[in-house]
Amino acid sequence: MKNIIAVGFDMDYTLAQYKPETFESLAYEGTIRKLVYNLGYPQELLEWTFDWKYMVRGLVLDKKRGNILKMDRHKYVKVAYHGFKELSKEDKVGTYGNTLIQDSFDEPDYALIDTLFSLAEAYLFAQLVDFRDNNPGKVPQGTDYSRMYKDVRAAVDLCHRDGTLKQMVAKNPKRYINEDTSIVPMLKMLRASGRSTFLVTNSLWDYTNIVMNFLCASRTSDGGITCNFDWLQYFDVVITGSAKPGFFHEGKHANIFEVETESGMLLNTDNGTPMPQVGNTSPKVLLKGLNKSCRVFQGGSVGHLHKLLSIESSSQVLYVGDHIYGDILRSKKVLGWRTMLVVPELEREVELLWELRDMRKQLRLLRNERDLVEDQIHHLKWALKFESLRNDEKQKMTSAVGELESHRDQVRLAHQQAQWECHQKFHKIWGQLMKTGYQNSHFAHQVERFACLYTSQVSNLSLYSPDKYYRPSEDFMPHEFHILPL
Repeated sequence: MKNIIAVGFDMDYTLAQYKPETFESLAYEGTIRKLVYNLGYPQELLEWTFDWKYMVRGLVLDKKRGNILKMDRHKYVKVAYHGFKELSKEDKVGTYGNTLIQDSFDEPDYALIDTLFSLAEAYLFAQLVDFRDNNPGKVPQGTDYSRMYKDVRAAVDLCHRDGTLKQMVAKNPKRYINEDTSIVPMLKMLRASGRSTFLVTNSLWDYTNIVMNFLCASRTSDGGITCNFDWLQYFDVVITGSAKPGFFHEGKHANIFEVETESGMLLNTDNGTPMPQVGNTSPKVLLKGLNKSCRVFQGGSVGHLHKLLSIESSSQVLYVGDHIYGDILRSKKVLGWRTMLVVPELEREVELLWELRDMRKQLRLLRNERDLVEDQIHHLKWALKFESLRNDEKQKMTSAVGELESHRDQVRLAHQQAQWECHQKFHKIWGQLMKTGYQNSHFAHQVERFACLYTSQVSNLSLYSPDKYYRPSEDFMPHEFHILPL
């Protein structure tokens, strides 16, 4: 951290943690209405309900086949469902493990569920898959699984474009956003250390101001919040409507406008430098823009941000976000920024790792016993095949192999059962977020590759000093080192 001179944040799902039971349900219901009233889906969809705990991040949607997949770090499919029906091992291997060239599992045939906001659309896609299979005549003619996914995405975009979701959140932020009183102390701490702070969000100014007021404002005696601009004192630069991930391409030609905070009016700039306004625009607006400590912009690109903060080297920036592709991958891979991924699910996962430490220890012992028995079988079979043995020795070894194979099968069965029980403790369908069996999950692999740091909530920056780094191994992610089942 001693080399970091600027710390930046995304807003949605980073500083602002949305409540899945209310916000995701709101997104789900809005998407359903768009499918019915705008895209011609049957009215009975309006009666559907949303289980916000069913889907998890890191899954992959197979648009063409209507399947939902969980993969390990090597992109081997370990768990697969068609809609809500689990695929048999034979079907899973036949579909995804029987090709000469391994599938890349990328767009356009696949969709990655890499943000918490995507969970509702993934659940709706699974519902539509089952609905089409059971009621082929009730979906619009010619609608296959890929078309259904495209329609879901179109419905989600409609909800964003007409402001349905954000209007509801703006009316009652407390219903949809978790309060976090540690955000302001964290921002104060960073600024007191001499570092610049900035906010880069795809949300526009009006919504950004409401959400940041809720997160940073002092509460009145009755718990109310007065909407003002006091929260801007915690930042040097705020960029709204950034259009990430495109924002991170330094060569991108995008105009950057300064936002007049009171009116929301956009002012032309010369690459961030204020320009004289022609016409009847009040000169007071320009004067206020020059004097205030935090400047608010819309649009632009990372080049503008570097200039505004006088950043000479990309490695001097730490950016905190929740989106593995939109925030973390692009900012690190394209720019070389240091990155921190917010993974709220980590808190529950760490709790369970501790609670299940005895079960995990038993799993490790069973795995070691299985490996030991298989090693003994291998050596005996090698001796039977290549060594010169008397008949009685061969007979004795053959008998021993049979006994060991029987014991191995028992241990393997016990291990599989214990592993399944452990799997279900984390999630009844998808298991541990960062694991598929003993392998790191595909999601964990992305975290390893692109996040310099990862944590459950952004305010942990003020609670823990990130001065210790743990080298990941094939079997463990850094957060697991303190909870090893030894």
